[in-house]
Amino acid sequence: MFAEIITIGDEILIGQIVDTNSAFLGKQLNKIGVEVIQITSIRDDQEVIVKALEDAETRADIIITTGGLGPTKDDLTKHTLCAYFNDELVMDQKTLEHIEDIFAKYISHPILEANRSQANLPSKCIALQNKYGTAPGMWFEKDEKVFVSLPGVPFEMKAIVANEMIPRLKDRYNRPFIVHKTVLTYGLGESAIADRIQEWEDNLPDAIKLAYLPNLGRVRLRLTGRGNDESVLIETINNEVDKLHHYIGDIIKGYEDENSIEEQIAHWLTEQELTISTAESCTGGRLASVFTSVPGASAFFKGSIVSYATSAKHDVLKIDQDLIDNYSVVSAEITSEMARRAREMFNSDIAVATTGNAGPTKGDSDAEIGTVFIAIADANGIVVEKFNFGNHRERVTQKAVNKSLEMVFNMISETKNGK
Repeated sequence: MFAEIITIGDEILIGQIVDTNSAFLGKQLNKIGVEVIQITSIRDDQEVIVKALEDAETRADIIITTGGLGPTKDDLTKHTLCAYFNDELVMDQKTLEHIEDIFAKYISHPILEANRSQANLPSKCIALQNKYGTAPGMWFEKDEKVFVSLPGVPFEMKAIVANEMIPRLKDRYNRPFIVHKTVLTYGLGESAIADRIQEWEDNLPDAIKLAYLPNLGRVRLRLTGRGNDESVLIETINNEVDKLHHYIGDIIKGYEDENSIEEQIAHWLTEQELTISTAESCTGGRLASVFTSVPGASAFFKGSIVSYATSAKHDVLKIDQDLIDNYSVVSAEITSEMARRAREMFNSDIAVATTGNAGPTKGDSDAEIGTVFIAIADANGIVVEKFNFGNHRERVTQKAVNKSLEMVFNMISETKNGK
C-alpha cells in the first residue's frame, strides 16, 4: 500500500517556511501500514498541480496534498481539483455553519465573502471537518485511488489527519503492519557502533531491517519489520533488541517514542524529589530548552543562566576575575566554577555548565574551535570533561547539548546502581 505526498506553495520552494507536514504525514501513514514512496513540493499553479496529481496517480494508491486551500486568489488547489475530477463547486451547508461559528466566537472583524466561499466545495468530495480552521479537508475516490486534500496550516492539518483521514483509510483498505523500534545511543559514532554490532546485524531475520540515523553525538538504530501479524513482528523486534544489549548495552539510553533521554532524567529527578539547573555559555540556553520541553518541568528544573559573554560570568555568576584571567573562559576551571555557582544560586541538587569555542572565531579564549568543557556539580563534588566537537558551529553546539544529557544520564545510572 503506497502513498505520495504533494506539498503546494511557493513559500516552501523559496525557503520561507520548512515543510514539516510531510514528516508528520509520513509518520502517521507508516503507523497504519502505508508506505510513502515519494514527497513532492510544487508551486501554486494549476498546470503544475494537475501534472503532479497525474504523475502520483501512476505510482501510489493514496495521493495526499497539503496547502493552497486559503480564501485568497493565490490558493488554487480547490479549483484545480474541480478541473482534475471534472467537477464543480457547490455550497456545503455544514462547512458554512462551521465557518460562521468560528467568526462569531473567535474573530473580531466581520466575516467576508471570501471566507464564506471556503464552504464552496467540489460536489464529488467528502468534506473532512477542520475543527480549528475555516478550510475543510477533501476526500475523493477515483479508479480505486484515494485523493485527500488538506490545509497547509500544521495544527489544522494534524487534527484532520487524526480525526478524519486516518480512520477513513483504516476502514477503506486492508493494510500490512509496519512496526518500528528505534534504539537511542549516545557516545559512539555510527562506524564504531557498526563494528561492534556486526555479528548481531549479520544475523538479523530477513523480515527485520536496520537503519543507522546519526545526529551530532548520538545515533539512532531503527529496526523495521513488515508483515501480516503485528504481534509476531513486535516479539521478533523486541527479541533482537534484547540481543543488541549484549553488544552495546553501555551506550543504549532508551527508545524513541517511549522515553527520550531528557524524559528519563526528568522522571528520575521528579521521583527522587531532586532538582537541576544549568549555566550555559556555548550552548546558549539550548540545554535549558531541552529540559523545559518536558511536561511538568517545573517539578525538577530550577532555572538557567546563559552567561554567554565573559562579563556575564563575572557579573552574574560572580566568578572571580583573577580566575578568568588565569585560566580563560574556555577551561575546566571556569566550567567547574560555573556549575558550582549555578548550583548555589538556584539551590538545586545538580547543576550542569557548558563553555566552549563553537566558532567561527575564537572569541575571548585561545582554545581551539570545537573545544568544549562540560561540568556537572552535585553533593559529591564536580566532574568536568573536555571534548573537541569539530569546526562547524551548529555541530559543536548540538553535540555539546547531547553530550551534557549523556553525562547527566550516566551520573543518574551510576547512582541507581549504587556506584
